[in-house]
Amino acid sequence: MSPVQLVSRQSELATRWTRLQAAVATSAGRPDAVNEDCHSALEGRAPLFVVADGVGGGALAARASRELVQHLHASLEAAPSDADAVRTALLNADRAIESSIAAQSPRPGAATVALCRATGASLTRWLIAWVGDCRVYRLDDAREGCAQLLTVDDTYRHLQEAPPAGGSPDDPARMVGNGAVDAPNVRRVDLGAGDMLVLCSDGVHKHAEANDIGRMLRGPAPLARRCTRLIEFVRARGSRDDATVLVVRRMRSRLTRWNGSRE
Repeated sequence: MSPVQLVSRQSELATRWTRLQAAVATSAGRPDAVNEDCHSALEGRAPLFVVADGVGGGALAARASRELVQHLHASLEAAPSDADAVRTALLNADRAIESSIAAQSPRPGAATVALCRATGASLTRWLIAWVGDCRVYRLDDAREGCAQLLTVDDTYRHLQEAPPAGGSPDDPARMVGNGAVDAPNVRRVDLGAGDMLVLCSDGVHKHAEANDIGRMLRGPAPLARRCTRLIEFVRARGSRDDATVLVVRRMRSRLTRWNGSRE
C-alpha cells in the first residue's frame, strides 16, 4: 500500500569547495489526517536542517512541530554555528512554544526534534542536536552496510525515570514545548565526500533497522526517490504514525545555487 499524503523534495547548495544535496520525504500516518511532523523547507540561507515530531495529537501537535522548525531556523540561520547557540535556541524554543500554546488552549503541545548544522564553509564539520526520540544516523560512503546511529533517545528507560501512568518506558521523556527540556543533546560529527546525515521521526526508525535505512538510502536513484523508498518500506512494515526522513549528502563541487525540485 502506498503511503498517504506523501510529499518529497530535493535541493542543492554548494560552496567554493563542496556541494551539498538535501532531500526529504514525509507522509501522514492515516488518510485525511494532519501530518504532525514538520521539517526544514530545504531552501534556507544556511546549511541547517530540522525534523520535528509533534506530540500530543491534533492541531496542537502540528502547531508545536511547525513553530519549533520556524523558531530554530530564525535563531540559527544567522547565528554563530556553535554548540552553545544550538542549546540556547532549543531552550528558547521550549519556552516560546509552551507560552504560544498556553495562550490558545489549556491542553499541552510539544515536539521532539533532531537537527544538523554545518560549522564551516567546507561542510565537513557538523553539529547534531536532538530532544526526545527523533534520530540522526550517518551513512559512510566509504563503507557499505548499515547506518550508524549517532543519537540516544531521551526515553524514560534511557534516563532511568518512571513513565506517567499509562505511559511506556520507551516514550520520550523530554520534549520541546512543555518546559521539560533542561540540557539539549549536542555533539560534533564529521562528513566526508559522499557521506550522509539522516534525520528521521519515530514513524520511520521504529519500523526500520539501521541496516534497512542504509539499504534504502544507498544506490543511484535521486536522493528524494531514496527517501520516498524508505517511507514506503516502513509503511509496508506496519508504520501507522506520521513518518519523515530528511537526508543531507556532502559532495565535492564548484559553487552553484540552491535549486529545488518536487518529485
